[in-house]
Amino acid sequence: MPSTNGHGPKRAILYARVSTDEQARTGFSLRQQIERLREYAAQEGYEVLEEVVDPGQSGASLERPGMDRVRDLVAGEAGDVSVVLAQDRDRFSREPAYTYLLRREFEERGTILRALNDRGDESPEGELTDGILDQLAKFERAKIAERSRRGRARKAQEGKVVAGRSTRYGFKLNSARDGYEVDEEQMAVVRGIFGMAAEGTALRAIKLILEAENIPTPKGARFWDRSFFRRCVLDDIYRPHSFEEVVAVVKPEVAATLDPSKLYGIWWFNRRRMTSRQVSEPSENGRRYGKKYTSYTKPREEWIGVPVSDAGIPRELVDAAREAVIDNRAPSRAGRRFWELSGGIARCAQCGRRMRTIYRTKQRKSGLRRTYGYYKCPGFHDNGVEGCANRRTVSATSLEAKVWRFVKTVMMDPEELIEDLDRMIDLKRREERGDPRKEARVWVEELAKLERMRDGYHDQTAEGLMSTQKLREKIAVLEERRVAAERELQILEGRKEELERLERDRDAVLEHYAALAPEVLETLEPEERFRLYKILRLKVLVGDENRADWAEMPIRPPTSLDEEPGVVLAGVTSKSVPTGGR
Repeated sequence: MPSTNGHGPKRAILYARVSTDEQARTGFSLRQQIERLREYAAQEGYEVLEEVVDPGQSGASLERPGMDRVRDLVAGEAGDVSVVLAQDRDRFSREPAYTYLLRREFEERGTILRALNDRGDESPEGELTDGILDQLAKFERAKIAERSRRGRARKAQEGKVVAGRSTRYGFKLNSARDGYEVDEEQMAVVRGIFGMAAEGTALRAIKLILEAENIPTPKGARFWDRSFFRRCVLDDIYRPHSFEEVVAVVKPEVAATLDPSKLYGIWWFNRRRMTSRQVSEPSENGRRYGKKYTSYTKPREEWIGVPVSDAGIPRELVDAAREAVIDNRAPSRAGRRFWELSGGIARCAQCGRRMRTIYRTKQRKSGLRRTYGYYKCPGFHDNGVEGCANRRTVSATSLEAKVWRFVKTVMMDPEELIEDLDRMIDLKRREERGDPRKEARVWVEELAKLERMRDGYHDQTAEGLMSTQKLREKIAVLEERRVAAERELQILEGRKEELERLERDRDAVLEHYAALAPEVLETLEPEERFRLYKILRLKVLVGDENRADWAEMPIRPPTSLDEEPGVVLAGVTSKSVPTGGR
């Protein structure tokens, strides 16, 4: 192979690439490629200028650190380069069009692109031969990928788990590597995650707890990703399903292998489609390379359910955890912000309605337009003073900052906070005015009595002792009494549930929030502040310019109001925090 510049030494750059999947699947190592290229270069009398490698890089793009280095060297950094060598043509690129682009780019610098598996020479006929071989190789790779996809789908349809690079946290592969078994050590952590989520613990608090207990992530890292907890809670593999529920999503031959008396989790195959592409961007050290992933959920009819061992998490606990996190998601970019005082926390001080969240766009003198968020009474917003006299529009940024400043101050005194929460629970208990269980039994007995009376009236009518008209009148009276009794039972049940929620929330504050260091409190994000406000039963009342605003937590009434428009946050303490003007 002659030098392209006609004189001087023949100079070569050796290039090797391997993707992560190739290395895991075939052991197609970089060292093996470089060794072969060194042997070839020595045999042909090339002086090796540099050995360039691209570990873990896909050939679907030219945006690779190693390939950029090769192109820089050929462009003049290394002087005259006779040839760039790779073991196989697809090491340069898996796309023939990219390989052609590189070939033409290098030819302009007098450099040849050469692979050890080239079939043709440098003539037009030889290039045509190599181009055809590239297209055939691409077609063969597509066929292999399609066969692999169909094989995995067929395996899932047979009720077998398709083993990947990792398993679901809390499970391990069986000896045949086609099913999941419970890993008790990991599953204990998963059950703890569900328990904390069901109690209303914020995802960041769960993260901090696991990290404080030195529990490693599924990949063995120290720091947990909060998005994992949400995915975990919503994953059907941890939710127990009855035999009937599983039969509805698997083939009959798979259902025939299941025990109708057992519960199963469901591992979904073909639920999501993920693609990736390599990207690069300028950085302080030149360029930074990475991958950009895009994924979407496929139509449900394309999902394939695979039954797996029950995770051992009670269904009611799973459902409670899901209810707690279902709305705890990152705010949409279309929404532009998360409203910390939404959901009934901020209310109009005059009409009691939930404050509405609105956006307003303003244009600066520079010509730039900026969008701001506000809270406003919906009564005035929709109907003017006839709807509500509170015409005040409050800056969301300002109000949320003042409220958080107060709540953060309260959290700095955990002993008083817990005392106040206990006081609130005690007040709720005293409101019961007697034994709620005894009162509930009275109403249950009343319902049973009404049912017996109904049956007696029907019997009398059947024996001719009571007319049909009289029966209707009697039944109407019984129905009124039945509705009243059920309503009283619902009220009692509601009080009981409210008391239980208060106790759970107190425990959540005691175990998690009250123990957080000041610097950790500073890092709580809007969604987590919102969750904390809900636990503390915070209410922020926003008045008009002629009335002070105040917020309360329902433990004790506010003891003072600011003279000027502002916010007095009272309840757990009597401290006040002015909000400033409108």
